[in-house]
Amino acid sequence: MKRFSERQLIGLILTVIISAVVIGLAIFTLANLKVIPANYTLYFYATIWFVGAVLIAYLISEIVKNRLGNFIGASNATSIAFITRLLGYIIAFIGFFLLVHVSIGAALAAGGFAGLVLGLASQTVLSNIFGGIMLLFSRPYKVGDRITISTWQYGLIAPTYPPKFFSNDFLIPGYTGVVTDISLLYTTIYTDDKVPVKIPNSIMVQAAIFIHNSEEVRKIRSKYEVSKDLDPETVIKELKPKIERIEGVLEVDIKVLETTFTTYILGIDTLAKSIFEEPIRDQVLRITMKTIKELQIGNGQKQLAKS
Repeated sequence: MKRFSERQLIGLILTVIISAVVIGLAIFTLANLKVIPANYTLYFYATIWFVGAVLIAYLISEIVKNRLGNFIGASNATSIAFITRLLGYIIAFIGFFLLVHVSIGAALAAGGFAGLVLGLASQTVLSNIFGGIMLLFSRPYKVGDRITISTWQYGLIAPTYPPKFFSNDFLIPGYTGVVTDISLLYTTIYTDDKVPVKIPNSIMVQAAIFIHNSEEVRKIRSKYEVSKDLDPETVIKELKPKIERIEGVLEVDIKVLETTFTTYILGIDTLAKSIFEEPIRDQVLRITMKTIKELQIGNGQKQLAKS
């Protein structure tokens, strides 16, 4: 979503106010000329108020988010902007009924069947709004957090057969990315695939949420196929101290997972401080490939020396 500067937002607010006044004056003129029945003018004015108030509330919340973001952080600024927008929408709603001379109590009491129908029709929207309010106060995540969302509503297709040796041992169906916005209806996540995803707040309230941060310690498994010409004890002895020197790696455990007729599979488990798995796995595999190549060259030279 395009972010407007504060000057542009103020300009848009003034445009909305001026447009509302001009349209109101036009309706007033048409009513005096008997083009529009006088009985309907209040409804026109109420509609102008409601639309204008909603737009202004949205624009003011964006100004609040932009101005406070540098002082109290993007997460707190988003929360205050959320409350500002919600209050603005409530004021717009109340003002609409006051302009048409209907009290809120009377409007709720007289809703009856129409209110029931509208309630059922808008239950998804309302659940998203209440979900957004719950997220605001419970704060399971905040703007700027990198999270993984796993939920049955957006299940992904995972293989039902055992994965091959070079794949992950388990799969978490979900979406991973950085939270960029929390609005009344949606939470926006900028995924690791560089695609923004908007997820309804009602689903976010029900989802399993994995929070990733710089202090996260995660187990990362890398697998590598080695020829049986190399003794596994020798390979592990040479490989382990090199992997332990990788920045962020806390523990290293190397074991033989399975064998074929001519090779065996090494499982290299690293416990590391890292938000992402790939950078650590990349370094582990690079070091492993280089070490295996050095050992193979050394073996070849020994065999030549013996012959």
